[in-house]
Amino acid sequence: MLPFIRKISKTVLRILGVFLLISVTTPVWAAGPPEPSIFSNPLALTFIILMILLLIIIGILGYILIGAADLKLKKEKRSTPVAASAMVLFVLLLSSSSLFAQGGTAAEPAAQTAASNIGGMAPSTFYVMAAVVFLELLIIITLLLNIRFLLKKEKERIAEPVTEAEIAKAAEEKRNHLSWWDKFNSLRPVSQEADLDLGHDYDGIRELNNRLPPWWLYGFYLTIIFAGVYLWRFHISHTGPSSKEEYETAVAKAELKEKEYLKMKGENIDENTVVFLSAKADLDAGKAIFEKGACISCHGTDASGIVFGQPGVGPNLTDDYWLNGGSIKNIFTTIKYGVAGKGMQSWSSTYSAKEIAQIASYIKSLHGTKPVKVKDPQGELYKDEETKPATDSLKIMNDSIKAKDNKVAMN
Repeated sequence: MLPFIRKISKTVLRILGVFLLISVTTPVWAAGPPEPSIFSNPLALTFIILMILLLIIIGILGYILIGAADLKLKKEKRSTPVAASAMVLFVLLLSSSSLFAQGGTAAEPAAQTAASNIGGMAPSTFYVMAAVVFLELLIIITLLLNIRFLLKKEKERIAEPVTEAEIAKAAEEKRNHLSWWDKFNSLRPVSQEADLDLGHDYDGIRELNNRLPPWWLYGFYLTIIFAGVYLWRFHISHTGPSSKEEYETAVAKAELKEKEYLKMKGENIDENTVVFLSAKADLDAGKAIFEKGACISCHGTDASGIVFGQPGVGPNLTDDYWLNGGSIKNIFTTIKYGVAGKGMQSWSSTYSAKEIAQIASYIKSLHGTKPVKVKDPQGELYKDEETKPATDSLKIMNDSIKAKDNKVAMN
């Protein structure tokens, strides 16, 4: 390998030396006063570099061609790469005056010279360089075809009939061969399957006693270690939250966000925080819902409990008697949750908390209006000063139902 590299290096140095000689002697061969070097032209420099690289490739392919041929072909073709290189260099030497001298004389007008240039180069220079590159590519293609032809012939020449014994030996080696992956997984070759057979055969599928792959086995060990760490952290030492605690924390955060959202919208109202809304806009909104909703079907248009001249299902909402309490909190709770078994449904899914507060405030504002015709009093006498804040809406409803049931039982 080293003699081969040494030969290529000598060839490359010779080629570079010739180009250096051409570049040095160019001012002598070029007519007229010294012109700017062609190496300042990017296109010309690209052509020169490409020609040098192609010459190197020609030299390498020539040596490969010689190595692939037999002794007789070596003697006949030994001068092929050298002749090709010499031919290209000879063309370069002949065209040196046009390659390295800027076309046009000093007396030529600058405009005419610029008009006839190709990429800043004289046309003759451009065409000669292009022809040299084309010639080099043609030589490379020829060398590649010859190398392919010689290698094919050499393979046919050295090919010999393979005996059955050699075929059997190759098959046996293949059966005993293990890839790096098989070795990593500690697998056995195919030739040793008989030793691993457990005797379980189903539809041609045999069970072998192969050990588990290390990647699977070690992965399983890691899951056991992870389970132990998880059990200690979350169920023994309690240094981390359990699934239940994470759920409760998430629910608490969601409720907090909901309260903040409702507060931003003015909907953060419940039976414990509701207050009487005395603003005209709120009372008008509550009146509109009361008259357009289902309220009048049970309590009448004026909340007197009279519907179409007859006592309705719902009680009179203008007197001092209330079935479930007459405070703003009690009214809000009754509308929101309803009264089971009394015909009063829950309206929490129909109206928002603010709308329920507006309805309750409107009903509260009807106290003492004394309609012309009212339903008989129902429930217990209620006075505002005796009202206590509601703390638990469900407890309030249950207590009111129990009190009502006790009253009926006593009667």
